[in-house]
Amino acid sequence: MPISSQPNDAFNSPITLPPVTRSQTPAPTPAQQPTPPSDPQRSAQSDATKLHWQDNAPAEPAPSECILAARQIVKSYSIGNQERRILDEVDFSLRPAECVFLMGPSGSGKTTLLSILGMLLSPNSGQLYFGGLRVDQISPEQRTEIRRKCIGFVFQRLQLINALDALDNVAIPVTLSGTPLSEARTQAADLLCRVGLESHLNALPGSMSPGQCQRVAMARAVIHRPPLVLADEPTAALDGQSGEAVMQLLRELTQERGLSTVVVTHDHRMEKFADRICRLDNGRFQ
Repeated sequence: MPISSQPNDAFNSPITLPPVTRSQTPAPTPAQQPTPPSDPQRSAQSDATKLHWQDNAPAEPAPSECILAARQIVKSYSIGNQERRILDEVDFSLRPAECVFLMGPSGSGKTTLLSILGMLLSPNSGQLYFGGLRVDQISPEQRTEIRRKCIGFVFQRLQLINALDALDNVAIPVTLSGTPLSEARTQAADLLCRVGLESHLNALPGSMSPGQCQRVAMARAVIHRPPLVLADEPTAALDGQSGEAVMQLLRELTQERGLSTVVVTHDHRMEKFADRICRLDNGRFQ
């Protein structure tokens, strides 16, 4: 079932940041160099000539210009008596309505960086900004509130609740915001119909295919219209055709709502769906 280009009224309520105490630390000033375009003309370029702007480039937009910005992020773990640095002074920026892919070999730090961007994991050092607010210096309770209201997650293992049908799995984020269950189910049903699952509203995850479960997970991630969606290997468990259909659907859902997206993937066949690709290797952008 094709995705309608008309936005649904159920998703038109704005998302605002919860009240937090802002840090007195001034935002870093970007270098005075040309800034890469925010939306390269993907359709006008071949795969061979497509520009991939790397986020370790000298010119970085100010955090106030970005939905998400990370500066000099370091993350390391102690293994025995040795410390292993997973992320090594990484800089990253995400502009409004942009879709960025994080790519690289296994163990390069992609999922660790995604977890830090989503405030699921804290860095050892560095600065993290969300909507211009420095969130690495606010309380854990405030970060939890921002995650709940402002970030949609598509996890690699989906994290669907097996005892709930597709309808209630998708309705969960809306009910957490205080919406009555009946209204949340109406919104969830409408969105599930838009992703082609109108005949699976009452299906349990165990009775659906991996591709169908992935569509449920994506619907859950965007139903509360968060300004940011983070997806970890959304096509990893799917064959090529199903993976491309799911990635196309994710792009349509986020573009319709003007959402910013960060996707971790190994699948080079999906590169055409990205506005920009950042490649990690040994904890640094290439």
